[in-house]
Amino acid sequence: MTEHEQPNPAALAQRAIALARDTFDIEAAAVLGLKDRIGAEFAQVVTMVLALQGRVVVMGMGKSGHVGRKIAATLASTGTPALFVHPAEASHGDLGMITAADLVLAISNSGESQEIAAILPVLKRLGTPVVAMTGNPSSTMARHAALRLDSGVAKEACPLNLAPTASTTAQLAMGDALAVALLDARGFRAEDFARSHPGGALGRKLLTFVSDVMVSGDAVPKVSPDASFSALMREMSTKGLGTTAIVDGNNHILGIFTDGDLRRLVEQGTDLRAKTAKDVMHQSPCTLTAQSLAVDAADLMERLRITSVLVVDDANQLCGVIHIGDLLRAKVI
Repeated sequence: MTEHEQPNPAALAQRAIALARDTFDIEAAAVLGLKDRIGAEFAQVVTMVLALQGRVVVMGMGKSGHVGRKIAATLASTGTPALFVHPAEASHGDLGMITAADLVLAISNSGESQEIAAILPVLKRLGTPVVAMTGNPSSTMARHAALRLDSGVAKEACPLNLAPTASTTAQLAMGDALAVALLDARGFRAEDFARSHPGGALGRKLLTFVSDVMVSGDAVPKVSPDASFSALMREMSTKGLGTTAIVDGNNHILGIFTDGDLRRLVEQGTDLRAKTAKDVMHQSPCTLTAQSLAVDAADLMERLRITSVLVVDDANQLCGVIHIGDLLRAKVI
């Protein structure tokens, strides 16, 4: 095809689809090929990182650098303190960010990155161990490293076998494997993950407590057991939560009355004028403590098909109400 010829649309589409499928096959094979290279040396890297007093300093140039930034971010968010340092900037002052207590994870498919090679002698003088993630185990970087992670691939997905494609996918997968092994060894939990992701959905679910979103103080609807039905309804209407607690003189919960209870009584034709709160309340309602997770309140409401839950303190006294609207506003659900 000459420079001015227009590609045949059908042929172009067929070629694009074929190349995309080839890319998936090549990159999948590259990642699966790593399995047989995971062994004692990988375990030694995990052990070395676990023993660190400092941080994992990830380095890489070009596309390996982009992968390195992601690996550093994944490690940091899963319990392993890590940061990315650009190798070129390291030669111009950023080496001051690295100490003997750290470990450098150097990433290069060829293992011959000039920028990384230039700082290897300095890292050796510092006493900073280097782990090389490379596809060339006989490279300069690999020879200077204390340990090696073989991320080599048979070929790139690029039709010219030039652009880093399968190799960077393999590096990314190796970094994820390292992060997963480390988080498991540390006993890293969902709660720990949430603490480093407070702005995300998981963070809100695992870091938001009932006490953070519940209604408390004078806004809590409550009446005594001998309150008239009209007084009970006024309390419900004034507080606007569709429910009210019935409590004794010590603020202990005796029961609850909700707009659902009202609807059922009306449907049954019950004469409510002479009733008291004790007559119509639902005894022994479900409660939560203020220290409960808000997501537990959401689960309880969904399971029981209710819209609010009474909250008690350590003395089992009424201290608040959590409503489904509170959970929605807090983006817990």
